[in-house]
Amino acid sequence: MRKNRFRGARAALAAACLALCASAPARADWHKIQQSGSLKVAVYNEFAPFSDHGAGIDVDLAQALANKLGLKLSLLPFPAGESLGDDLRNMVWKGHYLGYGPADVMLHVPVDKQLLAENDKVQIFAPYYVETVRLVRSARTIPVFDGLAALEGKQIGAEKVSISAMLMLGEENGKFRDHVRIYPTALEALEQLKAGALDAVLATRSEIESVLKGDPAFPVEEVAFQRLPRAGWAVGMAVRKDELEVARLLQAAMNELSASGELKAIFAKYGVRVAQP
Repeated sequence: MRKNRFRGARAALAAACLALCASAPARADWHKIQQSGSLKVAVYNEFAPFSDHGAGIDVDLAQALANKLGLKLSLLPFPAGESLGDDLRNMVWKGHYLGYGPADVMLHVPVDKQLLAENDKVQIFAPYYVETVRLVRSARTIPVFDGLAALEGKQIGAEKVSISAMLMLGEENGKFRDHVRIYPTALEALEQLKAGALDAVLATRSEIESVLKGDPAFPVEEVAFQRLPRAGWAVGMAVRKDELEVARLLQAAMNELSASGELKAIFAKYGVRVAQP
């Protein structure tokens, strides 16, 4: 559920971080990274299309950032913890008690003021994607969609322990609960939609696009839920609070990737349209 949680985009937060980086002196830790020859990048496990079994958008982005900094990539995939605070502690500023981490930078961190306030040992910056939750339907079994009423009596798929599942199970006091089918991953639910076993799936836009790739047989709809921001939430990266030079260099690298079109190409490789704040 945590990976799909509501997190609002906060461009002002990113700007504030950049201003801080520009005014502060470089730290010796950047020199340690240079001497090591590798950039250690933390990415989530089992998080397709962003990172799964060593492949995905965030994996390619990590490689591109390392290239921009003239370093080799050292990838640190990790399982999501109970909270984002756990992940930031384990992968950014302290390290896990089992001995892995921290990394030099962690990807796919919500750019959110509240999250930053709750985790004062990190800085979160460089938003590179805005995620949203969408409904995708079978045009054959739901030819017309005019709101949630069109889903009555239909089989709806969602990923277990996700915001999508919570929304569908709880909407209108559980009105759709008996027709919600839970799958281990959203990708599995989407494959079942393609196979005709489901009428609709609620998932993130990136998950939908990576599987269905714009197939007109499966229209994508924007559905308004009271507990979900229609504009979505931005994700960026995080480093330790005092790693000002590292943040400055990573922000510059991200700017170059965006300006050159390389960031867009990375997303397109996985069938996902890049959506930046």
